[in-house]
Amino acid sequence: MTLILTWNRVSIRTGAVQFGSATFKCDAWFEAATFDGNARFGKATFERSDRLGPLVCAGRVVLSGAVFSGPVTLSLAARRLECRRTRWSSTAELRLRYATVDCAHAVFEFPLTIAAERDPLLPPDGPPLEEQALADAPDATVRIASLRGVDAAHLVLSDVDLSGCLFAGTVHLDQLRLEGTCSFSEVPPGTKWRRWHPVRFTQRRTLAEEHHWRASQPTAVRGWDVAVLGAGHVGPAQLAPVYRALRKAFEDGKNEPGAADFYYGEMEMRRRDRTGSTRAERGLLHGYWLLSGYGLRASRALAWLGASMLITIALLMGVGLPENSPKLEATGTVPSGGGTVTLEIDEADPQNPAGNRLTGERFEKALNLTLNSVVFRSSGENLTTAGTYIEMASRLLEPTLLALAVLAVRGRIKR
Repeated sequence: MTLILTWNRVSIRTGAVQFGSATFKCDAWFEAATFDGNARFGKATFERSDRLGPLVCAGRVVLSGAVFSGPVTLSLAARRLECRRTRWSSTAELRLRYATVDCAHAVFEFPLTIAAERDPLLPPDGPPLEEQALADAPDATVRIASLRGVDAAHLVLSDVDLSGCLFAGTVHLDQLRLEGTCSFSEVPPGTKWRRWHPVRFTQRRTLAEEHHWRASQPTAVRGWDVAVLGAGHVGPAQLAPVYRALRKAFEDGKNEPGAADFYYGEMEMRRRDRTGSTRAERGLLHGYWLLSGYGLRASRALAWLGASMLITIALLMGVGLPENSPKLEATGTVPSGGGTVTLEIDEADPQNPAGNRLTGERFEKALNLTLNSVVFRSSGENLTTAGTYIEMASRLLEPTLLALAVLAVRGRIKR
């Protein structure tokens, strides 16, 4: 079927309008049209149509399998926009309101932009479109449901909600461009309970597929979103590369703080992956997570630093500092006829403490020595054998924890 038509300011009050497999030779604008049901353009061909809409659809707009041969702008407000296996052979722009967009396995041969419109759609020669058909919708947010199977090298997303988007299987995801405010899902807020102990997750942006995987685990806490029908099953091995690609996309956009959450997600998936990593690697990652949240949680590193300093002070006061400061003794022989005097200076070995060890003087010495260790300096104090080893461990661990805290702060403010 070949159609050459322009529909302007019409209201179609029927269950569904079918334009499946139609070929639109010229303009098929449907300008200011309103559909009370669904509008189906499945497998239609738009040869020279430079725009579709603006239109309002109370149901779904189906473009699955459609082909757009030339540059086109789509402006529509609808509950759902289905673009599964849709092919854009030239540049395109989708200006949307309210819609949940499914672009699974769509083909973008040239740059394509999906952007959310803040204000009602405006035809070229008339007032803004009325949206009573969508009055019961919660808000005008545009949500992306799936990008699986898409080559994202030419894709630009602007001001859209990606909290429920399925990314696994997207090609060239590291070249995806995110403009404006693109929101992702968050970890469950507050304190949750896992069996007999509380769990509190640090706030970060996550993928919907991580929610689905965590919700499917036997020990999952409440708050993770369960997978919807047709979402499939992916695990840490598949999610780690997705987080890595999104991290690179943010870094290439000079958004280092935005990339931090995706680096955290990548490391979390590597730590949880029992198929692609060894036990030793997972152990190292677990230690890195425990000490500083993969170098991204300054509060955790500072807490460990404070605990390490307190332990060091306690150990030094207990067994590290000697009973008394060793005194120097000089012995020598004076020749009877005069001449050069030869002296031998000996220092007594430090004695292990035996009396009261919790004194103000010992605390001050232990504190000074610990603070020097944090900045990798030697205090010059005489210590017992145990104190020497305590100082060595302190000079290794505490500067490392301080560096991790500085690294975490830098990761959040770097541009």
